[in-house]
Amino acid sequence: MRVEQKGHTVIIKDTQGDLVAFRLKLTHEYKTFSKDNIVIDLRPHKILSINEMESFLPLSKTHKKAKKSFVIVTSELDFNAVSHKLAVVRSMQEAHDVIEMEEIERDLGF
Repeated sequence: MRVEQKGHTVIIKDTQGDLVAFRLKLTHEYKTFSKDNIVIDLRPHKILSINEMESFLPLSKTHKKAKKSFVIVTSELDFNAVSHKLAVVRSMQEAHDVIEMEEIERDLGF
């Protein structure tokens, strides 16, 4: 797991190639990242199922309750099949755009 801090956002990338172990480690170390917006970079994973993506949903819900953004970046997925409760995008730029929009919404009280 590689962690990169960019301003008020933490970018976390799976370097092991084991999605289950990565999610468990992320969940275990969540308190470390809980004060920042989180971007999960899963682009190295070429094959991802909907169930694998949605396994991040509990962590996403917890993070959004704390008024922070949780975005997953992957290029290999049918985005229409993923739960609307999970922010999934194709590029890092889109992830940063989503975070910016969500911060504006929070500032406006939505």
